[in-house]
Amino acid sequence: MFLHRISKLKEHLTDAGIDIALITDDDSVYYYSGYYDYLHMDFGRPTILVVVADGETVLITPTMEKDLAESLAEVDRIELWNDGMGAEWREALPNLLGTTAVVGIESDLIPPLVRTFIDSIVDPKRYRHVTPLVSNMRMIKSEEELKIARHAGEVGIAMMEAGRGAIREGVAEYEVALSATTAGTHKAAQLLQTYYDDTRMSPSIHFMQILASGQEITMTHHRASTKKLKYGEPVFLCFCGMTDFHRFKLGFDRTFWIGEIADRSQGAAYQTAVDSQAAALSVLRPGVLAEEVHAAYAEVIQSAGFEYPFRCGRATGFSFLEYPQLVYGDKTVLEPGMVFAVDGSVTVPGKFRAQVGDSFIITKDGYEQITSHPKTLAEVIV
Repeated sequence: MFLHRISKLKEHLTDAGIDIALITDDDSVYYYSGYYDYLHMDFGRPTILVVVADGETVLITPTMEKDLAESLAEVDRIELWNDGMGAEWREALPNLLGTTAVVGIESDLIPPLVRTFIDSIVDPKRYRHVTPLVSNMRMIKSEEELKIARHAGEVGIAMMEAGRGAIREGVAEYEVALSATTAGTHKAAQLLQTYYDDTRMSPSIHFMQILASGQEITMTHHRASTKKLKYGEPVFLCFCGMTDFHRFKLGFDRTFWIGEIADRSQGAAYQTAVDSQAAALSVLRPGVLAEEVHAAYAEVIQSAGFEYPFRCGRATGFSFLEYPQLVYGDKTVLEPGMVFAVDGSVTVPGKFRAQVGDSFIITKDGYEQITSHPKTLAEVIV
């Protein structure tokens, strides 16, 4: 799988007149080489994948990662460097990049430290932006990737069911998050053991749970806290960072109430959120423009008297955000094999917000839903 991707990347580089690509985004390094779980820029240790269009593929990574790199990375050569020794990660780059080669960089994703050094040895006229090329390659998922996506959906469903099951009056938010995390990890472990021959891939769910309740419901990315849930209040569970199986990410969220809806106006707003997602799904299919999906969703929300919404959705894969986005101005034509998180939402500033979201695979004649949980008003009262 990884060698095939590298081969296709080299073909695209040649067609684009790019001699060498520097891949510095963690997710892209994995996508092309299979190498992951190393300590990267947060610890001041760059890892760089150098892909020569008509030559070898070289991974530059710290010496401490030697065994991991040799075991995972499907590359021609590994260049190791150690903290404080010589020029560290900079040592190999001048010879690899030469003095005349056209160099493609992920301009928006290259770490400033690495960019500063590359600028010192590469004439700016030699640069090309390789991000669009990489994004286009990653946009249409292979059958193997879609298999992983479907399993990621199963992990998300297990988390949602467990999270919902833990919601009750007096329970602390973090206890709900723990229930979801445990369920997701168990499900991921089961899937890995059953379908994948890879004992190194961790099943552990490790993203900090997005969860808000009561007055904090308007805080879109509030994290689970020690706050205790109260009867009649809304609870928002978002698994957009946690639905991450075999490194494949999805979007998935729901809004619930405990016992009853104390503020009846919230129910009407919530229904608009559900309707806006339904409107988006009525348009979601191959051949339409990404912005057309957003337009259908936004029309429902604004027609109901609510403010103009954030994007309807985003492509996902081995990154949380991929290309394209379901948003005004994105005129990408949807194609089979794309994977999207598609939301429905409503915001009442300072008072309430509701959101429902699922993930979908674009098929030749529509879409396949890969996350699911009840969302009618009656079904979300716990």
